[in-house]
Amino acid sequence: MAKTLNENLLDERLAQLENARSWSPRLISKLESHIRAGDDDALFRINPFTFAASRNASEKEVIDLFLHATALGLFRMDWALFCPQCCCVVESFRSLRGLHNHYRCSFCQVGYETALDDYVAVSFTISPDVRSISYHHPERLSAWDNFIKVGNTRDGVLPDGTAFIDAKEKLGRIISYIPAGETTRLELDVTEGTILGASPEGKAALLFSVAGPPAPAQLRRIRYDQDVEAFTTGDVAPGKIIFEVENLTSERGTLVIAVVPPGVDVAGAPITFVPFLNGNRLLTTQTFRDLFRSEVIRASEGIAVKDVTLLFTDLKESTALYDRIGDLNAFSLVQQHFDRLQEVTVRHNGAIIKTIGDAIMAAFLAPADAVAAALAMRTDIAAFNRGKPDRELILKIGLHQGTAIAVTLNERLDYFGQTVNIAARVQAVAEADEIYLSEQVFQADGVRTLLETLQINSRISRLRGVQQDLRLYCVSAQVDRDHT
Repeated sequence: MAKTLNENLLDERLAQLENARSWSPRLISKLESHIRAGDDDALFRINPFTFAASRNASEKEVIDLFLHATALGLFRMDWALFCPQCCCVVESFRSLRGLHNHYRCSFCQVGYETALDDYVAVSFTISPDVRSISYHHPERLSAWDNFIKVGNTRDGVLPDGTAFIDAKEKLGRIISYIPAGETTRLELDVTEGTILGASPEGKAALLFSVAGPPAPAQLRRIRYDQDVEAFTTGDVAPGKIIFEVENLTSERGTLVIAVVPPGVDVAGAPITFVPFLNGNRLLTTQTFRDLFRSEVIRASEGIAVKDVTLLFTDLKESTALYDRIGDLNAFSLVQQHFDRLQEVTVRHNGAIIKTIGDAIMAAFLAPADAVAAALAMRTDIAAFNRGKPDRELILKIGLHQGTAIAVTLNERLDYFGQTVNIAARVQAVAEADEIYLSEQVFQADGVRTLLETLQINSRISRLRGVQQDLRLYCVSAQVDRDHT
């Protein structure tokens, strides 16, 4: 379709984006060029990692770029659930609140538990206010384009780097809309292989083996009605197959029919995914938490997170500090300390989840980033304390890595579960200027290198609410000035 670009709005929002924060040279102009020159495909579900790689830019900065651009109305955020077996976009949403605990691929007839760090992908599509593209109106697309381009992702690739949807497109023989309340007649000539048919809406699924001698035209009736939980199986002879698809619903549906050659196991295709922005990475990005505070998880049980490192801090003897210098002075110091801890957290690729009294809870994807942040926090607060002998802030830090549940608590995105409890208990063991690490954090990649010049002591501890004893590692109270 012809480009429809709102020049005034684009200029206005790019100016706002340029002023949102300090950006690397030419990054805004690269984004503007992409908006102006890119075709519809290039402006639909932009993978920020792919964008960053193609423009020699920092992934972290590009994520921030698209988040700020989305907050300003240049882009829309897309949340998608990928099928790891066939690269289908099983479901997509405009907001995190659309995610739920389970999803099912109607083409593979396989169900999955949702995990934010698995196949929950976040991408960005140009806003229709800025530039109109065909994908803003998927209902107007042909059935073929709607399924191939909207119903799949190009992030799944075969070992030779070919996008798996290109292979799917070659296998596809029929992709047709099925009008509501009507019977649609579809014809297919086939000589060998397996006929795989399914509807993206989950209301039809068939798997027919082609075997035996050729036969005259064969009729197969398909009911498009209730959600199906398994393939309808059977055999057909080589030749013409006539499918009569009866849509018993009040909505238009889609039927996709592919022919898989003999010896090809589509379900076992060696698919990998190029790096993409997953939900867990986004939740540990401070910019997302700052700009999209209204985003919440509506799933009643929360959404699983398979791996997160949590850091807790607290101030030792803060009550005495309030008594000594008064509430207003102490509150001001504590707020300054929060600002410093957030700056260190963001610099080390983490995000502040919440403050609890005088304490913070922060989350990181990589344990090494969390440990580097803890060391920098200790050094930074030591520098802050210089010249304030009667106003010293004494930091205690604890870290633990594990699984968690992402939830919404008090209208804030938060984490819940035993990993959270243990991280908090590990912090409670620490004394003044000490950093305590759980075994999981201490043994993680890159952590030993960070600690090799420091004094480390280990101990076995029984933490409140934890059944088994845990080995903890204490980074001694000496202040390290090399980790800033």
